[in-house]
Amino acid sequence: MEQLTKKTTILFTPDLHRRLMRIAEQRHTSLGELVRSACEQEYGILSTEDRIRAAKRLAALGLPVGSPRSMKRQSVPKPEDLLP
Repeated sequence: MEQLTKKTTILFTPDLHRRLMRIAEQRHTSLGELVRSACEQEYGILSTEDRIRAAKRLAALGLPVGSPRSMKRQSVPKPEDLLP
């Protein structure tokens, strides 16, 4: 994990803070880690290591997929198929 070196102050309503703290406790993590994780998920900010792990998980699924060419043929309609 990258070293945390930047600090930001975020103000929450009491109700939102209470709900976020409850979620953090349920996940056995800190409020800060919960917010960082939410930001990464919402804005697609992933490290190279995260991307590699995700690609490896997808590759391990062993899904029945064809070649890129056949998948493109299946997903992109022919122009004549778009006409009424």
